[in-house]
Amino acid sequence: MDDSSLKALLEHLPVFWWEVDDLWQVLERGGGAFADTDTAQRFLDRMRQELAAPAKPLGEGRCQARFDDRTFDVSWPIEEGEVHNRRCGLAVEVDARASAPRRYAAFAELVDLAPAAAFIRDCDGRYLWANHAYAHLYGTAPEHVVGKCIEDFDTPADAGQFRALDQEILTRGTAVRHTLGYRRQDGSAGRAVGHRFPVRENGQTCVAGIYVDVTDQLRATVQRQEAEENLRALRDHSGLPCALLSANGRVIEASAAAAEVFRLNMSDLVGRRAHTLLAPEPDLDRLHRRWNGLIARRVRRVETSAVLVDSRGLQRRAQLHLTTIGHSAGRARHVWAVVTHQSLAHEAHPALTAAQIRILSLLAEGSSNGDIATSLKLSRQTVDYHLSRLRELLDAATRPALVARAYVLGILAPRAWPPRSATAAHPLSAV
Repeated sequence: MDDSSLKALLEHLPVFWWEVDDLWQVLERGGGAFADTDTAQRFLDRMRQELAAPAKPLGEGRCQARFDDRTFDVSWPIEEGEVHNRRCGLAVEVDARASAPRRYAAFAELVDLAPAAAFIRDCDGRYLWANHAYAHLYGTAPEHVVGKCIEDFDTPADAGQFRALDQEILTRGTAVRHTLGYRRQDGSAGRAVGHRFPVRENGQTCVAGIYVDVTDQLRATVQRQEAEENLRALRDHSGLPCALLSANGRVIEASAAAAEVFRLNMSDLVGRRAHTLLAPEPDLDRLHRRWNGLIARRVRRVETSAVLVDSRGLQRRAQLHLTTIGHSAGRARHVWAVVTHQSLAHEAHPALTAAQIRILSLLAEGSSNGDIATSLKLSRQTVDYHLSRLRELLDAATRPALVARAYVLGILAPRAWPPRSATAAHPLSAV
């Protein structure tokens, strides 16, 4: 092998050679140990100090030197070179991985410990380099991958697929981004997304690749889609009016039953502000305070009531269950609103007084007019007046009809005994 062939070979190996004069002025140098001339010059400056007084002699004409967290065995002739006033030297990196090409040192150092799996293979499918993440896919270490072929790790079907992809890169000469499937060590199917691209190594075109395993991400995505589909099916087929609201009270999505309650098309309901679907009443202030508590995450769930108004202006009192979504954010971003009970739709009527509601609750309990008068410390005539007025307001001809209307219109709580107002702040309070 002549000098030019030897120098060309050393350009691809983790070695560094040099020729200097007796004043250590560089005459010639080369090798693949360093990626740039500045690093090579710093190494020569270090060697001038080491060779003047070797600190770690390994034998005649040799020493070991540390440089940039790398260890080199350095050797030089005892006598001066055949050419007068020339000194020659050779530095070989100790434990250098022959598989890590110095031309791609930056690439190798960048991705060696990266979570993305990366490799370099020659045109015959033999591994020249692999990082830890790639070796981990096969349950081994990088040094056990280098020098092996694709078939040593993958099934024949997968190996054929990977060789075909390599040949595509070698033929096209350009990078390709794609998703591929493979068989994991546990036998399950895996998915990875990344790039394959051509690189030059030792005078030949090779294939490099870098991939991210997205198997778990895809599985989580599928599970989320299934959960959303199940929730949508439950929402649409349960018959319960429900809606997902944003923090500022706008309808994001809703069930068909909710659209039916408000007599709106789904397209008209979604995007509407929730307060436009509620009748103005004194209880709205309390509902607003409880909503703010939900959004601020002071509470997670709220059960309350409100009067809903449909597109025809008819009203109905509904029992609302409000629940925040998510756990991590400082403020809730979404709230599910579900209606579990609702009264009969009716025309708006004047708000009843506390005394009128108390009379209705006692009437529903079975009290006579005299009992009601005694309980409320009212005259019999005053109770008779209130009952007459209530029959007029609620369009009820008899006492039983008056009680029934009080329940179907949502004035009295349908699940409480003794009877009490549907808006009572406390279970033991009548109004």
